[in-house]
Amino acid sequence: MMERGDTIAVALSGGKDSSVLLYLLSNLFGHRPDITLIAISIDEGIAGYRSHTLQHARDMSAKLGITHIITGFKEEYGMTLDEIVAKGGEKGPCSYCGALRKRLLNKTARDAGASRLAIGHNLDDEAQTVMMNIMRADVERMVRMVPACVQPGLVLRSKPLRDIPEREVALYALLHDINVNFNECPYAYSAIRGDVRDLLNDFEVKHPGTKYAVLRSLDKLCEPLRYVFPQSTLGSCIICGEPTQSDLCQTCRLLDRS
Repeated sequence: MMERGDTIAVALSGGKDSSVLLYLLSNLFGHRPDITLIAISIDEGIAGYRSHTLQHARDMSAKLGITHIITGFKEEYGMTLDEIVAKGGEKGPCSYCGALRKRLLNKTARDAGASRLAIGHNLDDEAQTVMMNIMRADVERMVRMVPACVQPGLVLRSKPLRDIPEREVALYALLHDINVNFNECPYAYSAIRGDVRDLLNDFEVKHPGTKYAVLRSLDKLCEPLRYVFPQSTLGSCIICGEPTQSDLCQTCRLLDRS
């Protein structure tokens, strides 16, 4: 996932997964002159929650001696997530947060000259996403979880922890005294992911290996499914210029910028 000459931007929320990922990559590549590590944190503007995780992110980056970039929804979109949610809308908080955060992470990493964007998604995250796409019959989105090639304007994503169960990541953080925030986002109650997580955890207890099997199914299905759902070439949003499949990107649609 990493090559010589890479500038790796690590999406650092201050939670256990991203903090463990930054710690591991720092140990692996921190002393190599041919690889540069930077950390990027997004301040969505979630009162009583994000300020604490951002402090963990600052402390972690400073301790490891890694350049840390912090940007936020307020600076980029003119509104915090709390303000967006307060305005109401047809989408839930996680739908807004997911799209806006993904776009801002990519833009910040690209502007910083990153060749790769490392994300702390673990096995549980990946298995949950596969199941959510199946439940929504969104096979095309599921196939895009394993992209066939790099798209113009998008920084190549790497997920080094995708085969590691969440509980093992948490255990690693505790054993290595990595100071992280284990609190859950206050908007998590509204997401279907929580229900899918409980479902998979229940199956994993009764049938160990279920989460691995779900992820391996994705890996096996992606190649043949590409013939039905080929990866399309992205264009540019007519409003913000960011990569998109249609005239308007998802962020501009959600923010009603048309």
